[in-house]
Amino acid sequence: MKNGCILCGGVGSGKSLTAVAYYYLQNGGNLNSLTSNEYTSMRNRPKDLYIITTAQKRDKLEWEGELSPFLLSIHPEVNMYKNKVIVDSWNNIKKYSDVTDAFFIFDEQRVVGSGVWVKSFLKIAKVNEWILLSATPGDTWQDYIPVFIANGFYKNRTEFTREHIVYSRFSKFPKIDRYLNTGRLIRLRDRILVTMDFQRQTVSHHEDVYVKYNIEKYKDVSRTRWDPYKNEPIINAGGLCYLWRKIVNTDESRQIALLEIFEKHPRMIIFYNFDYELELLKTLGYGEGVEIAEWNGHKHQPIPEGDSWVYLVQYTAGCEGWNCVKTDTIVFYSQNYSYKVMTQAAGRTDRLNTPYTDLYYYHLKTRSGIDLAISRSLKNKKNFNETRYVNGSSSLKQAA
Repeated sequence: MKNGCILCGGVGSGKSLTAVAYYYLQNGGNLNSLTSNEYTSMRNRPKDLYIITTAQKRDKLEWEGELSPFLLSIHPEVNMYKNKVIVDSWNNIKKYSDVTDAFFIFDEQRVVGSGVWVKSFLKIAKVNEWILLSATPGDTWQDYIPVFIANGFYKNRTEFTREHIVYSRFSKFPKIDRYLNTGRLIRLRDRILVTMDFQRQTVSHHEDVYVKYNIEKYKDVSRTRWDPYKNEPIINAGGLCYLWRKIVNTDESRQIALLEIFEKHPRMIIFYNFDYELELLKTLGYGEGVEIAEWNGHKHQPIPEGDSWVYLVQYTAGCEGWNCVKTDTIVFYSQNYSYKVMTQAAGRTDRLNTPYTDLYYYHLKTRSGIDLAISRSLKNKKNFNETRYVNGSSSLKQAA
């Protein structure tokens, strides 16, 4: 590891602990002492430590557990040293833009694009030591632009674009046709990407569970472009895909398949996308004594205790920033459009300290056009694009 690197490790691989250990070592600590009974202090005044993470990780004090072996704490009265230790969310990164001569750990990589977060990150990176942590550091070369600039490889986004990007001449909006000199990009990425080498003790079992759907209703919506739930026309690609998904996601066969899985796995995490799915999932007949809890934009309930429970988690709200070693089973009631989100969600149970060897992931889906198209995108590690799918020349032929 070195200043400006991206520490890349799978979900649950111990990136957080490794990052704090690197900070400890850079400030005069002795890593060998951590495995013995004698703790070696860092130099008298170690640099202030700022950890920028998700709001959920901050609120659940997950970083406190990683800091404690090094006698560090966000509470000054407990912290062994006189340096600042601050853990805050990405939403507040702008507050720290003027900090200098400190050490920053950027958790769950968010420096993509050119918004406020990226501008604040680049300002911080100029005058501080820093590292990034990520399980999925980048899907395209564009995702690496802010990190390349922060490392001094390019002056700005304009220089990167001039040297490496060719835009399509026939697109109505800026669309990348191809990248130039990718050999240099690969070398630069390899200079900053540090891959964690660790052995998982778990074995992941992913199973596709195919269920039925109302084919006639699905075809009718495809043909008429009419919303049968609101009794109004469908005006865009997003609305059409939403209706296709609602038809397949609310079919009774999907709910029956879920209950059959629950009979085999009485402690279960269920990921879902839409509020109408949540209402269905809350009212299913799981049986007497089954506790149901939720994590979404409305409720932040803890994981249930006991021998039989269901934890309903909305993808956007809960795909990262928490973990569970009380169960070996996750059911994806519906697929998310994002490969990164699906990967993060699966990692909630795949932790180094899980007592389970075999972990089970059930993907409920149909053979409808929309489900198959989403599955293809995720299989290719890409995000599903509604507009491209609907406007595709063969999309309606595939719709049934």
